[in-house]
Amino acid sequence: MAKKPEKLWQTPAHEALRWVRGTDLDALDESATPGWAGKRRDGEELMAARAPELADLQERLFAHGRTGGDRSVLLVLQGLDTAGKGGIVRHVVGMVDPQGVQHTGFGVPTEEEQEHGYLWRIRNALPRPGYLGVFDRSHHEQVLVVRVNRLEPQKTWRKHYRELNEFEAEVAASGTLIVKVALFVSAQEQKERLAERLERPDKHWKYDPGDIDVRSKLPQYIEAYQEMLDRTSTDVAPWYVVPANRKWYARLAVTELLTGALRSLELGWPPADFDVETEKARLAAS
Repeated sequence: MAKKPEKLWQTPAHEALRWVRGTDLDALDESATPGWAGKRRDGEELMAARAPELADLQERLFAHGRTGGDRSVLLVLQGLDTAGKGGIVRHVVGMVDPQGVQHTGFGVPTEEEQEHGYLWRIRNALPRPGYLGVFDRSHHEQVLVVRVNRLEPQKTWRKHYRELNEFEAEVAASGTLIVKVALFVSAQEQKERLAERLERPDKHWKYDPGDIDVRSKLPQYIEAYQEMLDRTSTDVAPWYVVPANRKWYARLAVTELLTGALRSLELGWPPADFDVETEKARLAAS
């Protein structure tokens, strides 16, 4: 008898993917499927099976916020271009009710944002109680692109590791559950995805000539990601590293991480603040 799809997780995603300090990021197999013993078809079947539960859990969170609760969830998606962040948003976050989602993409800071500290725009985008927040890129760019492109002196950006940890501890203490996902594709896979964007007119809008410049700095980015993961993966905001050459696996992995996070909140449906039987009688008589 074939195994049920959920049984094909030999190690739960939150255990298989959680970053262990000191792991050699440069040795990561971007085509691997950590913890998962099934095939693509099995993964897609499990994602489809998870959809109703994920939607139900997110609706409970939304209802919780609408009735005075203080919990929220923040999904942070970090990765270079073509890593699949947009696909995660469409295929995973797209399974829940959009009215309970706050999605923010962080690009080059605007003039207004540059007038404030780098965490100012992050604070403004944090999910309100009851919401699932999604960050496409995040505050960690301050120790990634800023470091690699030497936009700040080393003595300045090195201070950000402590600031990031203190900030996330504050956010977690306020009731927000943080799920940080770092997506990685190989240099060859990235090249193929960029080539596809150039070949397809419907993908030209996604192409940025600057992506070629980033490719020339991949070793520096890996070094920056290594230190970021080692220094900002904490108990209250751990990093999960997802090999993303196989899009179906990356989406499945984030589905599992997000479902597990929402389950851990153990939210029930808010009780009625009115007499149900009385309202039934009034409705019947109307």
